[in-house]
Amino acid sequence: MNWNQAIKDYKSYLHIERGLSHNSIANYGLDIEKLIKWLKNNEINVSPTKISEKTIQEFIYQTAKEVNPRSQSRIISGLRGFFNYLVFEEYRKTNPLQLIESPKIGRKLPDTLSESEVDLLIATIDLSKPQGERNRAILEVLYSCGLRVSEAINLLISDLFFEEGFIKVTGKGDKERFVPIAPTTVKYIELYRKEVRNHQEIPPQYSDFLFLNRRGKPLTRAMIFTIVKNLAEKSGIQKTVSPHTFRHSFATHLLENGADLRAIQQMLGHESITTTEVYTHVDTTHLAKVIHQFHPRKD
Repeated sequence: MNWNQAIKDYKSYLHIERGLSHNSIANYGLDIEKLIKWLKNNEINVSPTKISEKTIQEFIYQTAKEVNPRSQSRIISGLRGFFNYLVFEEYRKTNPLQLIESPKIGRKLPDTLSESEVDLLIATIDLSKPQGERNRAILEVLYSCGLRVSEAINLLISDLFFEEGFIKVTGKGDKERFVPIAPTTVKYIELYRKEVRNHQEIPPQYSDFLFLNRRGKPLTRAMIFTIVKNLAEKSGIQKTVSPHTFRHSFATHLLENGADLRAIQQMLGHESITTTEVYTHVDTTHLAKVIHQFHPRKD
């Protein structure tokens, strides 16, 4: 088995058996391609079924000089998954990364915006332009529903159940969930649809997509990132702001206001509660106030 065939089979496994998104599968592929490039540069001709633990260790050692611990940890994790697959399919007897430990890294807490900063960003939008109404609706959806950017750009009109107060979201691995939507957000979406979207020429194949560009086609992830980045610069907020920042802020503000962590997990579409638990570390000041207010030993 050569490397190209191994990667192709592994990606099929990730898609069919594990139901991962195209973005996740692509990232796994990049980790393997880094190893292949290193082997080629060092003139090491070895197949994925024969590569040794020693060769993998040399690759990890060289990589450690070029990337930060977090990136190194991700590469090790990605390669470990790939070789676990080869062992599972009986192409190999052992995983060459079995005894290789990932570097210890601190848990990276997500960046968040305060409620006033969210309001400031949205207030910065120029509503005199047609795309202004659309951009406001997008940011309101990202913040009030906690969507990933990929979920927002793929949101369909047929996914909107405003009378019931929910939207249907298709997340990672094509898993669907229903997320509550606030009346204010519904109002801004309807304004965008009536004032802007209804006046666009939309190709039939895109007629169900909610958020469209000027040519009537779905927005891309890059376009959403650009919109958010420009608004952050214009508003003067001195933070690194991305579409995902609204998702983090959504979860953090819910937690700060007393929402149950399990409910937040369901709305975010996290498979594991441990992923959601990162938000319990965001605002320790808030948690300290909870102790002082509610614990019987507060005095």
